Amino acid sequence: MALKRNTKVDASFSVSSMTDIVFLLLIFFLVTSTLINPNALKLLLPKSTGQIGAKATVSVSIKDWQNDTYTYHINGDQTPLPYDQVEEELVNLLQNEEDPTFSIFSDETVPVGEVVGIMNIAKRNHYKVILATQPE
Repeated sequence: MALKRNTKVDASFSVSSMTDIVFLLLIFFLVTSTLINPNALKLLLPKSTGQIGAKATVSVSIKDWQNDTYTYHINGDQTPLPYDQVEEELVNLLQNEEDPTFSIFSDETVPVGEVVGIMNIAKRNHYKVILATQPE
């Protein structure tokens, strides 16, 4: 009986597992790239149990007045300023500061949009911001 051996090597290669790995890596990088936000505002958030290094010389208070109207007070002044004049007043007060920093005191009923508006003023003028909180 003459038996022949098949000594040829099968040269086929299955790439299905490789495409699964590439697909998973693509999903991983898409998800992680959305978590990185380079345009975030940098805040110095004070802790309630410790001291912070930067000392704010100016404070901005935002209060809920009535009917979704918000008042802005600089350095605890009783007379409110309109939002349009807050930036001008901050520039005047912080123009001679070496490291201009101001703190934001916001009532808990004030929406985040109002606080972010003041933070945008700080970003435009390259000021540091401290968001004031009270201890728990």
